[in-house]
Amino acid sequence: MRVAFLSTASFGVPALEALLTSNHEVVVVVTGPDKPAGRGRKIVSTPVKKHAENAGLPILTPSSLKSVEFLRTFSAFRPEIAVVVAFRILPEAVFDLPEHGTLNIHPSLLPAYRGPAPIQWAILHGETRTAVTIFRITNRVDAGGILAREMVEIDPDETAGELAERIAPAGGRLLVSTIDRLAHETISPIPQDEAKVTRAPKLAKEDGRIDWTA
Repeated sequence: MRVAFLSTASFGVPALEALLTSNHEVVVVVTGPDKPAGRGRKIVSTPVKKHAENAGLPILTPSSLKSVEFLRTFSAFRPEIAVVVAFRILPEAVFDLPEHGTLNIHPSLLPAYRGPAPIQWAILHGETRTAVTIFRITNRVDAGGILAREMVEIDPDETAGELAERIAPAGGRLLVSTIDRLAHETISPIPQDEAKVTRAPKLAKEDGRIDWTA
């Protein structure tokens, strides 16, 4: 399939690498604009953009995903399917454009831990296992039909960063096999159980506060 890949953070790089070594064609990468970072406020590219540049892929860095110019340019690549990993919330005009829709790699056992910080909240709540889940995006955040999932055990002393490093490659492998099955029409999305939904909101500074009297 012709794949459009939308991601910013380093968590998305293993998925892009997996696609590049698959039978599918990455036709365009959409990522965030270059921004100042660090103490020197040097302008830096996103991890995904750096990897896409090294692979010689077409890259789009729109400031708005709703602009007419971006939608026109994006559609010109004629993606058959899109993949979004650790990126912004997509407008319907984007996620509905590919013939086979848009997939998301979410690092939780959906419908548990919907939201932007599922790995961190799973560890904060003392979970002993989580999952990487591939689902089809709809107009409700993290609520689309599930296409595939792989269970992941959480080590007792594992940090969020360490767990993310383990989950990301697993997500890439699962993504490729899911697109393979979609191409051969051997997979269908399974609705999520809304009665089992839990949330993983964005972390605030207060969530990391240590009670030194404990």
